[in-house]
Amino acid sequence: MQVGFIGLGRMGSPMAANLLAAGHDLTVYNRTKARAEPLVKRGARLAKTPGDAARGQIVITMLADDRAIDQAVFAKDGILAALAPGAIHVSMSTISVALSERLDAAHREKHQEFVSAPVFGRPDAAASATIFVVPAGKREAVATCQPLFDVIGQRTFPIGDKPPMANLVKLSGNFLIASVIEALGEAFTLTGKAGIDRAQYLNILTNTLFGAPVYKTYGKLIAEEHHTPAGFKAELGYKDVGLALSAARELKAPMPLASLISDRFLALLASGGGDLDWSALALLAKRDAGGETPLHHSD
Repeated sequence: MQVGFIGLGRMGSPMAANLLAAGHDLTVYNRTKARAEPLVKRGARLAKTPGDAARGQIVITMLADDRAIDQAVFAKDGILAALAPGAIHVSMSTISVALSERLDAAHREKHQEFVSAPVFGRPDAAASATIFVVPAGKREAVATCQPLFDVIGQRTFPIGDKPPMANLVKLSGNFLIASVIEALGEAFTLTGKAGIDRAQYLNILTNTLFGAPVYKTYGKLIAEEHHTPAGFKAELGYKDVGLALSAARELKAPMPLASLISDRFLALLASGGGDLDWSALALLAKRDAGGETPLHHSD
């Protein structure tokens, strides 16, 4: 397939590399051109603008936030102006439900297809093609994209024909992950103050009732206090919980725990931890209990 890929960050770069390795005709665009060089050396074409990357059958965006997607799509040299009728824009970013609705309407007006397909997984999973893809959009458009999803991830979970449904699933999932991180931070702080070994405690948790990948992945990061380099920055976690709360307000679905988690992220950012992995949220519990952390050192 002729595929464009826009956004070559820690998730996008390995995803694009997997598509290239699978033999797809790949054109890439990134605001910082240096990030595209490894892919160009392997055979990808370099686009000068987002629109230049949107001249094939499918263009994928994997960008950090609503603002970046808005610029890539609606700019004069963006996706909306360049994508052919019937061609597909696949947004794999974690964006707001409101923006997903706007993108769907704008593409329909241009007789283009829009599929929202956010993913669950960290950069190492993107590199090993073991992320999970949650697409929503017209059934035919999702089916056309399926060979790409098969290359990018280990399993696909179609969620319906309305793209915003996928974004709501993704935002709710990230809220759940953040809640697990906060709970683990409090639990490790509690047991740590009693002198229980962190590695031993993690071993007990993940080999009894808490064997799910989210507990194993974040439990290990928290136990080892391994919060750099960030697989997913705390500032992005704050953004995603905020987007979940925005959707909750529209749907009149109170999320008191999400409000608490949002404030915890805000405290982490205020303490200078915005660039740390979002697992660093666990440091707040340790700091609040008088422990020494990178966010607070005793005199």
